[in-house]
Amino acid sequence: MPTTVAPVTVSWPAVLAALAGGLLFASAIGLWAYFGTTVFFEMVRTGWMACF
Repeated sequence: MPTTVAPVTVSWPAVLAALAGGLLFASAIGLWAYFGTTVFFEMVRTGWMACF
């Protein structure tokens, strides 16, 4: 008996959101590796405070 495979549908907004999240995560890790822990957290804190 032959088996049929349902076509795969891709949710492009979900793919773009995952790509954006991965890019943000990779850039955060890169900044952490480049600047070190203290400077990284100071930059994040300053940016967060600038938003509010």
